[in-house]
Amino acid sequence: MEATITSKGQVTLPKGLREALNLSTGDKLCFVLSGENEVRMIPKHLPVQKLKGILPAPDLPVSLEEMKLAVQKGASGL
Repeated sequence: MEATITSKGQVTLPKGLREALNLSTGDKLCFVLSGENEVRMIPKHLPVQKLKGILPAPDLPVSLEEMKLAVQKGASGL
């Protein structure tokens, strides 16, 4: 499926895509850059479980203790 961008930067989603994703007027969409020339469009009415895997895994795992320290540091304004 393809669509054309208007002079105002708007795109009409093809009917088949709207039907497949159960989209209707007023629904919200999230756009996530997932590659150099790739974008994922995610309807916001989907369960949060469907969002799993849209972001890349971190390079290094972070321990719970490191997360707590980062939150404390951020909260203290350091």
